Amino acid sequence: MRHGVKGRKLGRTATHRAATLNVLATSLLKHKKIQTTEAKAKELRRFIDPIITRAKTDSVHSRRVIATKIHDREVLTELFTNIIPKIGDRPGGYTRVVLLGQRKGDGAHMAIIELVDFSGVIKPKAPKKTKEDEKGPESSEETAAEEKKEKKVKKAAAPKPKKEKAPKEKVTKEKVKKTTKTPQKKGS
Repeated sequence: MRHGVKGRKLGRTATHRAATLNVLATSLLKHKKIQTTEAKAKELRRFIDPIITRAKTDSVHSRRVIATKIHDREVLTELFTNIIPKIGDRPGGYTRVVLLGQRKGDGAHMAIIELVDFSGVIKPKAPKKTKEDEKGPESSEETAAEEKKEKKVKKAAAPKPKKEKAPKEKVTKEKVKKTTKTPQKKGS
């Protein structure tokens, strides 16, 4: 029976599980929103909330404690400079888990975990170019880049000149000297 057993093992050893959660936490703080399995998302929520709570007090000690779990300096500075000022007044519940359904390949339950106050911050994808946009005037830099590509293609397609080989010298019996003095046995 599993009465009172906290946490999910995620099919990993303790050190592997800790490393997985460290990487997931770093990715979440870096991108503000990640897609993973439901079990990992729910475990990450339990892992990242105490980190954000500790980051509310900006001191050398709290930075060092958090640096043991977040191994990317840029993400660490991002946490203290951008994330904490935005969600610092929130008393908890810094993340949201949104269930997506099952993955097609193996049927794993998928979820998105995101920082609550950053749900609208994700950069939208660039709109697809239409035919009208492609016909528009090109800049001089684009045309120069295309010309370079064309030159490379022509250079690669051009036939390469063959190198002339020097005639080989014929080896005569006089030039070859036997180095062995004992005669070879027949049949071996």
